[in-house]
Amino acid sequence: MKNESVIYFGKSVFGLFFVLGNICLLGYLLSKNDDFAIGGFLLLIFGTVINLLLIIALLIYGTIKKDQLSYCLRAILILLINIPVAIIYALIGINLNT
Repeated sequence: MKNESVIYFGKSVFGLFFVLGNICLLGYLLSKNDDFAIGGFLLLIFGTVINLLLIIALLIYGTIKKDQLSYCLRAILILLINIPVAIIYALIGINLNT
């Protein structure tokens, strides 16, 4: 992979899960439909697993291709931005359901 494609991959995955999380949260806030809450909960579970697998894959790729390690670490940092966002969204969702 080229340098830009590793970082673009990280940004794309971040954007995908960020948009899906926003759809679930705003969908529930606007419609009070429990399906959005269930979808958001499933997104937390599957998103965590998928992001962790991608982080591990990027670390392995970066250690194999030493010249790509810094770009892989940048992509990993971009992916890690989703963690505090997901925690905040989960807290909002839990507080709305109680």
